[in-house]
Amino acid sequence: MHKLRLLFLAFFLVYFSPASKASDHADPFFISTEEQAANLTGLFFFPKGDQYILILDVRRSLTAAPPYILDPFEFDINIDTHSEVTFNNAEDKARYGGTLVNPEGISPDINIRIRLNNDVTVKEKFFKGLKNPEKIVLYTGVRDDPFIFPKFFNVNVITMVMSIPKSSFSETQKNMLLWATSMRIDSGKQFDHVGRSNRTQLGRFEILNTIPPSQHVGAIKKRGDSIAKLQKFLQACLPPLANLNQLSGLLIRHYDYAPDVMVFSTQFPPGFPNGRRLEDDVALLTCNQGDCPLQENAFIDTKQWPRATVNDKPLLADFPFLAEPWPAKEQARTPTCWPYIMKYVIMPLIIVVALIIGLVIWNRSKCGGRSHHCDHDHH
Repeated sequence: MHKLRLLFLAFFLVYFSPASKASDHADPFFISTEEQAANLTGLFFFPKGDQYILILDVRRSLTAAPPYILDPFEFDINIDTHSEVTFNNAEDKARYGGTLVNPEGISPDINIRIRLNNDVTVKEKFFKGLKNPEKIVLYTGVRDDPFIFPKFFNVNVITMVMSIPKSSFSETQKNMLLWATSMRIDSGKQFDHVGRSNRTQLGRFEILNTIPPSQHVGAIKKRGDSIAKLQKFLQACLPPLANLNQLSGLLIRHYDYAPDVMVFSTQFPPGFPNGRRLEDDVALLTCNQGDCPLQENAFIDTKQWPRATVNDKPLLADFPFLAEPWPAKEQARTPTCWPYIMKYVIMPLIIVVALIIGLVIWNRSKCGGRSHHCDHDHH
């Protein structure tokens, strides 16, 4: 029975792997129509003159015009300015921007909280831990999705762009950790998380979307133990599935034990994984460090060759930096599996049950007129 459960889990994990999707656009795995606006698609942070530019994008594959369902959600951008970051591990620096000395001690020293009206205007804004918050410039609106990935060309996002004076931070501040979350107002529950690009959308990191970064490493270790047992079973009994499990983005790797936060340091040039600029080709940059679903799907999802390495619309040189939005059109409906379940499961079952009932009724009616003969047949 235990092996049967493992086999079912293997099928479920491989079949429902999100590895074929892209950036933070792909998670959470399942989002209802009412929750689409809570989906976080991208976090950017880079210096511009005497300002820091901070961008949070939400609502993947947007084509419709406002209004949207934004009232139920709150968006938070958190910055940790106290955690120690080291840069002497070349692998960690290339993959994550640095090494977190005490991941369990991550907590926000700065919090930016934004609520939006359904027309994408600002309903509430709150800045904690930043000096002179009145000098922060905030733009909210619909803009072209800046993600360099064909599947998300010709669509828009809802964006929150901030220009924050460097003087709002401590003069001695060198290193920062950033992450963003979306939360349901009614329940107070965290819905989504984004830190380093191309992280939580991978199947093995879906678990991080609803917990704070201080708990990420512990959760990854726990998931790693269970997935390792499954992998051993698959290697012994179903080697093809073991290969799929490894390549699908579900198997915990030795380099995964890091919290999902964006590292930014003034000690190095800006650009992923040291923060993220709008022009950073994260599909290539993350593939160089072992996570390649974006890179591969950039070829699969389009016939374009060579692969696009710049945004589909020219970015703006000045605030708010994202390109103008694409013209509004009817929003495509969220795909649902119910038509397939109806066609391939429920309808065939109805036909089979109807046939069985029909045969039973026919047999009884046949025997009703020849009860002695039917009794003789049964004997």
